[in-house]
Amino acid sequence: MTQQITLGGGCFWCIEGAFKQVRGVLKAQSGYAGGDKANPTYEEVCTGNTGHAEVVQVTFEPTALSVREILEIFFALHDPTQLNRQGNDVGTQYRSSIFYQTDEQREEAEKIIAEMRAEGTWEDEIVTEVVALEKFWPAEDYHENYVVRNPQNAYCQAVVSPKLAKFKRTFAEKLE
Repeated sequence: MTQQITLGGGCFWCIEGAFKQVRGVLKAQSGYAGGDKANPTYEEVCTGNTGHAEVVQVTFEPTALSVREILEIFFALHDPTQLNRQGNDVGTQYRSSIFYQTDEQREEAEKIIAEMRAEGTWEDEIVTEVVALEKFWPAEDYHENYVVRNPQNAYCQAVVSPKLAKFKRTFAEKLE
C-alpha cells in the first residue's frame, strides 16, 4: 500500500526535481497546502496572501522507502532554519513545512527534528512546521517537471541545478 506525505521547502521545483529521481517514489507532484483559499493559483499563492505553502506531494512505497528516509532527503534539500524563506525566495509560501497524513509521519517528523536539535545539526533554530494535511491543491500543469522542461531558465540554472547536483552526490545510492 502506498503512502503520501506533503513537503514544503521553498520553491517546489527543487523538491519535486529531487524526489522524482528517488527509488521508491511513485509520484512527486507540485502544489499548494496549508492555506485558506480553494483552488489557489500560482499567482495568488505568490502574493503570500492565501496562507498556502508551495509543496510537493510525494507518493511512495513504504516497503522501498521509509518515512524517515524521505524526511532525511527533505531536510538535505533546504534550510529548515529560515523562517518564511529559502534563500532569495521570501514569503510564507516558501516556509519549511511537513504536512503529514498519518500518525507515523507526524511522529517521525517530530523525532527527526528533535534529533537534529539535540545534535546541533543546524546552528540556528529549526522552524519547520509539522501539521496535518487538510487539502492538497495540485499546481498548474506547467509546473510539472519544470526543471527538466526548462533547463535554460535562469532560476533553474542558478538555484535548482546546483541543489540537484549536490542532492545526486549525497543520495546516489537512493536514485533510480
